[in-house]
Amino acid sequence: MQNWVIVVAGGSGSRMGSETPKQFLHLLGKPIILHTLEKFIEFDDSINIVVVLPKGEESRFQKIVAEHQFNHPISIVQGGTTRFHSVKNGLEKLENQGIVGIHDSVRPLVSVNTLKETYSKAKTLGNAIPVISPNDSMRWVDSKSNRSIDRGSLRIIQTPQCFKADLIKEAFNTEYQEAFTDDASVFEHAGYQINLVDGNRENIKLTTPEDLKIAESLLDH
Repeated sequence: MQNWVIVVAGGSGSRMGSETPKQFLHLLGKPIILHTLEKFIEFDDSINIVVVLPKGEESRFQKIVAEHQFNHPISIVQGGTTRFHSVKNGLEKLENQGIVGIHDSVRPLVSVNTLKETYSKAKTLGNAIPVISPNDSMRWVDSKSNRSIDRGSLRIIQTPQCFKADLIKEAFNTEYQEAFTDDASVFEHAGYQINLVDGNRENIKLTTPEDLKIAESLLDH
């Protein structure tokens, strides 16, 4: 069964304090997005790659690919107004057969083991998403009060979120809702039960300068 990955690269550099979109910032001499793509190729060197980019960033990405001699075939798709619309655009490039992982471009530290486990479980059960348990104490907060909650029942969601291609394409054939915070929420809305696998704690989303420093330290070791 063929593997696919949709790498969603629609971020800006605002929280990084940069005019350059964060996926193109350098991490140990290489743009973050290339670290991410290389991890998927390490997992499966025949994987089909779809990269969803903000409007106007196609030429920048193609220049980066050429400069770093990245030769793996890539389909480029223009993003939409929300993540939901961007992913929906990316799904149009897929065939109906195979497993697709939908991944944040700024999660370059996903492990090959996480990829193996997530794609494998999706192949068997139709979907799988990686999660980790929170280490910190948690509180529920509303407009009037706050209270302690049991962190043992909570999970932090990561990507890639993996699905059988025909099922996720069907699930995204719906109207956008604000409740669609990730791809699993769209799939769940279509009536499916979500399957969880253990992620890797290093698989952080790089959104701030501090995250970049953490990633540099982890990659350096």
